[in-house]
This record gives sequence, C-alpha cells and structure tokens, in this order.
Amino acid sequence: MRFNRKGRKNVLLSAKKNYGVLSFFVVKFVKKEMFHKITDFLGVWESESAATLKIFHNLTDQYLSQTVYPGGRTLGRLANHIIETLTEMPHKLGLGIEESSADFHTVTELTAGYKKHAEILASAIKEKWTDANLDATTNMYGEEWKNGFSLWVLITHQIHHRAQMTVLMRQAGLKVPGIYGPAKEEWSAMGMKPMD
Repeated sequence: MRFNRKGRKNVLLSAKKNYGVLSFFVVKFVKKEMFHKITDFLGVWESESAATLKIFHNLTDQYLSQTVYPGGRTLGRLANHIIETLTEMPHKLGLGIEESSADFHTVTELTAGYKKHAEILASAIKEKWTDANLDATTNMYGEEWKNGFSLWVLITHQIHHRAQMTVLMRQAGLKVPGIYGPAKEEWSAMGMKPMD
C-alpha cells in the first residue's frame, strides 16, 4: 500500500476513530520507531534470529503444508517468506545482498537457509554501515524510510510471520516453543499451571 502524507494522516485519523486511542497510539508510535545504533540492531537481531530458529527447529517436514484455510499460506511458505525477506529488504537498502526467492522443502533446508541469510545480513551491516547510515533515507515500497526504521520493520515483519506460524503449529499439534515467555507446555514442565 502506498500513501502520501495526506494518506498517512487519514489512516491515523481512521485508526483513532475506528479502533480507539490505543490503536492510534500504536500506529503513531510504530511510525517513529527505529534503530539509532548498529550495536543495538545487532543485539536485537541476534536474539530475534535465535527465536526464529527455535520456531523452525520445532517444525516437521510432515506439516510444512499446514494451512488455516484452503489457499492460505502454508507453514513452509511462511518460513520461506521470512527467509526471502532477509535478501529482499537488504537488497533495497543497498547492502550488496542479492535478492533471491526461497523455495526450501524440508526443515533442514529451511533452518540452514535462514541461518545463512541471517548471518549474511548481520555481516553486511557490520561491514558496510556505521550509525550514521541508520539516519539516512532509502526508498522502500514507494516511501522514504530511514534505514534504522527499515531495520526495525525487518525485525517486526519477522515477528509477525513467526506468530502466524505458531498458530499453524498449534493447529497441526506441533510443540510451540516459548519466545517471550513460557509456552503452555513449558509452564507444565516447570510444575506450574499455564496461565489463561
């Protein structure tokens, strides 16, 4: 979706009118969020990449075709989409990473592909950018985004699709690992009742 300044203002006003002050705050806050230091990004990237690998490690080849509804994205497609975004966005940012499609068919391939591209991204940022690059702007999807914001979007995009994957994993009966806190099974393993 492409917005000019007036269009963005209308989206913010619509969010406030239709979804209340909280959604208005979230939309406005998200627009301002960005990284200001390469070390901050790399620290978050390390933990978020590890979280994504936790999800990938709990997949099975048998359920990579799991969908919520006919024609919806499968677990395998979501995993491939996360991987290809690790080349697509950095390519647009001029980091010298060639954009490529991901079409992995096994958990082993998905895990290796993700790990490889996550490491390439971190290395490219360390080698090619300084903190000053984060404040520079790049055309991303028809808008001028600060590079620090683009990196923040890259991470939240991954979080978004990881969350979709956990729903499909539950539906398939797969174990879902805790990412930002214990999952249901992990509460039980600690001898505690899972929270409602």
